[in-house]
Amino acid sequence: MAVLPTSTRFFAPEISKVLFATTLASPATATRAELTAATDLTGEIADLSGWTVSGGMIDTPDLGSRFTKQIGGRTTVDASSITFYADQAGTDVRTVLPRGTTGYVIFMDGGDVAAQPMDIFPVEVTALGKVRSTGDNALQMTVAFAVTGEPAEDVDIPAAA
Repeated sequence: MAVLPTSTRFFAPEISKVLFATTLASPATATRAELTAATDLTGEIADLSGWTVSGGMIDTPDLGSRFTKQIGGRTTVDASSITFYADQAGTDVRTVLPRGTTGYVIFMDGGDVAAQPMDIFPVEVTALGKVRSTGDNALQMTVAFAVTGEPAEDVDIPAAA
């Protein structure tokens, strides 16, 4: 019997990296130079939402059975956003990701380590919402993203040059 490999569990803060690249020649084969040219968003991120690839199902009933079989359908990505801390003078994510910006959000969940997997989402910024509060919270900006193409999942992180 095959056994699922034992995972090395980790706590994402101080390990995971999130980058934004304005251009990539091919997300499936992103280069170290392209990653180096990307903007590291990690240190200003307060929260993440979405970024999950889901598969749809198509019912395929037939007259020969009361059971309705299914086949795999289209894949989609949940509504996705990243919440950042805001700067009092406005020198924050608004200067890097204004509405309409296109590019790629890159997730390196296990850190920027060669040969480990990363996910790359082609995106367009659709909204920048200010998250205001009367509580003990810093002002934040939620950047909403439309995922404009199929994500490149589990792509090997290239080695440093």
